[in-house]
Amino acid sequence: MDSKLFLFISLLGASFVFLAIAIALPGTSALIYLAKLVLLLCAVVVDTTAFTSRHYSYLILPLLRQRRRDVVLSNEEPYRLSSSTDSILRQNGDMFTATVYVSIPFYSSSTEMSDAEKVSFTRQVSRLVGISKEPTRYSAGFHIMNKDTYIQQLRDTISNAEGEESKLVQASAPPADVERVRGKLSMWRKMLEHVSSATSLELVSFASISAVGGKEFEAATIAQQKARELMAGIGTTLGVSPSIVTGNDLLTFIEPEFLIPYSTVSEQISRGIQEQVI
Repeated sequence: MDSKLFLFISLLGASFVFLAIAIALPGTSALIYLAKLVLLLCAVVVDTTAFTSRHYSYLILPLLRQRRRDVVLSNEEPYRLSSSTDSILRQNGDMFTATVYVSIPFYSSSTEMSDAEKVSFTRQVSRLVGISKEPTRYSAGFHIMNKDTYIQQLRDTISNAEGEESKLVQASAPPADVERVRGKLSMWRKMLEHVSSATSLELVSFASISAVGGKEFEAATIAQQKARELMAGIGTTLGVSPSIVTGNDLLTFIEPEFLIPYSTVSEQISRGIQEQVI
């Protein structure tokens, strides 16, 4: 039953209960009349709330549910990655929907094109709409690049250079060798500082296509077949090599936590605290 209809019926029933109790109360004392008056007022308030719940259910329902331990954010079925980690699966009743994301690389920018090249590129992009007979979504988005692995490589390189410098100093190596290592160490440190101090963004262009099947593997297989046909058309039209997005890269399109790497957020918070202290 719809929550709005259930709320209306429940409030209407509560008003009838208050009315029934008020009518059934025996006696003619002042206290009984006061109790009946209070019950009648409660019935009127609940009855008014019932008839206005159609327009204010978005306020009433959260107030009634705020004491519940379980908070439902969405009634939709959750999604999951396929076993091959190349598609997103969602179950709708007895049917499964699989969605595949295709990465479209662009090697040129409109700022570097002439007017004629811009017109030609626009026509190429327009042709993408007619590539597939199946509904296809073309989009683009900015992602914060995950530089954790690169930063860790820089730190490992700096650590190795520091160890090499220490060994040369202890072995009384020629000053030229020590200065060479120190120059290399200074270069890696400046590079680490530069990479860590700025947030790098990457523009990702992609197309997504879906398919429905009675089984998970059926939906995923059909979606993969449609994606390969789409990739062939994209490659022919734009002269690029599109690829199917897999693994954690696939989650960047649907999971907010994967849009901003944890270490990037931590570094930004740390820098903000340091700036406030300074």
